[in-house]
Amino acid sequence: MLEIAVRARPPSSAAAPSPSRAAVSPVKIEVSDLNFYYGPRRVLEHISLEIRPHEVTALIGPSGCGKTTFLRSLNRMNDIVPGARVEGSISIDGQDIYAPSVDVVDLRRRVGMVFQKSNPFPKSIFDNVAYGLRINGLTRSREELGGRVEASLKAAALWDEVSDRLQTSALALSGGQQQRLCIARALAVEPEIVLMDEPASALDPIATQRIEELIYQLKSRYTIVIVTHNMQQAARVSDVTAFFWLGKLVEMDRTNKIFTNPSEKLTEDYVTGRFG
Repeated sequence: MLEIAVRARPPSSAAAPSPSRAAVSPVKIEVSDLNFYYGPRRVLEHISLEIRPHEVTALIGPSGCGKTTFLRSLNRMNDIVPGARVEGSISIDGQDIYAPSVDVVDLRRRVGMVFQKSNPFPKSIFDNVAYGLRINGLTRSREELGGRVEASLKAAALWDEVSDRLQTSALALSGGQQQRLCIARALAVEPEIVLMDEPASALDPIATQRIEELIYQLKSRYTIVIVTHNMQQAARVSDVTAFFWLGKLVEMDRTNKIFTNPSEKLTEDYVTGRFG
């Protein structure tokens, strides 16, 4: 299993892995002294961390602590918010994604996103998955397009359920199926990183289990960062967990350590249910 190196500040006592662990694989995402503002209000303070490829990183913490803002900063979704401003840097494969030369459209193809509420287009199942492929000109023939759609639906564990009705409306799918369709749509353009903002929060337990199983399967091909309020879900699906509190990264470490032997008292109080 791949490992993660962590540099969390503040506090300075946040857990960090040993040098031998840090040498396992290259860094996929590096965040350095990130401060994020909505107008004059700072909502993220001095966030520094590293995420390695092919792992699931869970972001946990109470509502309003900055988890979703941080997640959206990883593919610059916050750019559309008036008054949003970033200090510090976020690099993917060594490239600062906030550099003036960065093509934001290409960035969002490389870093896909699945939102809390499933948002299929009012189109057919096929056209939902094909949408990004078409607008980005990523296929050269109808046959290639069909193959990519099929592969994406299979990757999202949905093909067997919809293969005989690809031309029917995506809005007729169940909530869990719609969320997996949105995952297939994100995967179709072959991203390197997949961001998920509470992807199972509105789903029933059976659909939630399907999404969690899918996340586990997908990490062999993608780097995944997920926001969740569900402590049990974070423990089940993630390799690494980061605990946010009032816009700060309190602690980040291997998930089993965060939930069994955290370094920070605040982390322990949160994961044991004493607050939040």
